[in-house]
Amino acid sequence: MNGELKPLEEQVIVITGASSGIGLTTARMAADRGATLVLAARSEDALRELAEEINDEGGDAAYVVADVRNREDVREIARVATDTYGGFDTWVNGAAVSIYGKLEDVPIEEMRDQFETNVWGLLYGSLEAADHLKERDDGGAIINVGSIVSERAIVLQGSYSASKHAVKGFTETLRTELEEEDAPVAVTLVKPSGIDTPFPEHAKNHMDRAATLPAPVYAPETVARSILHAAEHPQREVTVGAGGKNMTLLGRNASRLMDRLMEAAFFSQQRTDDPPRPDDRNGLDGPAGDLEERGSYEGHVAESSLYTSLRQRREIPGTIAVAAGIAATAMYVGYKLLRSGDETGRSNR
Repeated sequence: MNGELKPLEEQVIVITGASSGIGLTTARMAADRGATLVLAARSEDALRELAEEINDEGGDAAYVVADVRNREDVREIARVATDTYGGFDTWVNGAAVSIYGKLEDVPIEEMRDQFETNVWGLLYGSLEAADHLKERDDGGAIINVGSIVSERAIVLQGSYSASKHAVKGFTETLRTELEEEDAPVAVTLVKPSGIDTPFPEHAKNHMDRAATLPAPVYAPETVARSILHAAEHPQREVTVGAGGKNMTLLGRNASRLMDRLMEAAFFSQQRTDDPPRPDDRNGLDGPAGDLEERGSYEGHVAESSLYTSLRQRREIPGTIAVAAGIAATAMYVGYKLLRSGDETGRSNR
């Protein structure tokens, strides 16, 4: 799609997964910037609270209790948007669930459930949005929240990585087919790095320790800003966070080195020293039920990403970003491998 989309203050935006993490942060930020919202998630109490919060502060929000695994629920989201506001301008597919554990330890049935949300739920939403937006003269945007693990899979999150690979493939195909039709629809894939949301707390965990995120970690506002930028300015895809971009670049250009980094660092970096958290709030089996933007990550959280901001404004060429990313990540990998070797040596003494 060429040209500009409507300003946010003139848009109706649908957000799935709106009750937690990136979806919740994006909803609040969009409301602050004047957008009208249709909020969707599984928890009615959380959605009602969020809609009341936005409306009490002078915004305009409706909500739909929906499980994106059910295509009729997704169609109901579109119906509510049409009946309440006459339609929508941007559809954000943000709902996702996570699982931690080695592939051999994760039940196949759980992987299937994860794909129902992460892949089929996103597919239902994208097709519903495309069908609606193609009929509008001014079109609109579909924004799919993927992950950097769609570029480079990560250990202990293998099924999640696989689901995000599927999201990337589907999104690229949808974009190309809509462009071939000359449909007035922009399709953007947003690929966050590690983000300080309740992602680990809400994950189904098959490890013997509590789950956490590998560094570097960014604030959910970094993703929300990228999503809302894409809602106004058509773009193909955006990676949120230089750390994630560097990881994908190294995986593409020095894959064996990236493998060694995974083996040396990413098993330990995704487990804390604490026992696993109670499993009664995992998002795979049911809604979390609380409005939580941030998680409990104990390390440094970057509140912004200069790389992402400059790339979205096209102020740094991709070739420069690639060269800088490979150099920086190679140094990081070397440091981690040396440190891993030192720790192994000390443990053997």
